Amino acid sequence: MKDCIFCKIAKGEAKSWKVYEDEHAYAFLDINPVSKYHTLIIPKKHYENIFDITEEELLKVISVVKKVVSLYNNKLGIKNVQIVNSSGAEAQQDVFHFHVHVVPRTLGDNQNIKWTTHKEWRETFDDLLAKI
Repeated sequence: MKDCIFCKIAKGEAKSWKVYEDEHAYAFLDINPVSKYHTLIIPKKHYENIFDITEEELLKVISVVKKVVSLYNNKLGIKNVQIVNSSGAEAQQDVFHFHVHVVPRTLGDNQNIKWTTHKEWRETFDDLLAKI
């Protein structure tokens, strides 16, 4: 995709702050960080989202996620991270090139992913499972 900013970053055509790279994936600091060392990991090939990426490529990206968090743990002592992917506009994906966020967390960092739970849906679990 010629207009995809993440494709341009992976090809070295747009500025980024590289954390790690191999032949399949690229990790770089998020230009709009929510914490220090907030990192994005992308496949070098263009896949729009989790539904588009092949299982083989996904495994390569997740392997780099593990390398990055291990690097941060070993070099920086980071012991708390959130691993986040949003796939689709209604899931708040804003760059339509598959990517995984590694967000280091600290106590009192004022970041809060809080979900509204629906315990009443438990009674529909049998029906939900029957549909798949």
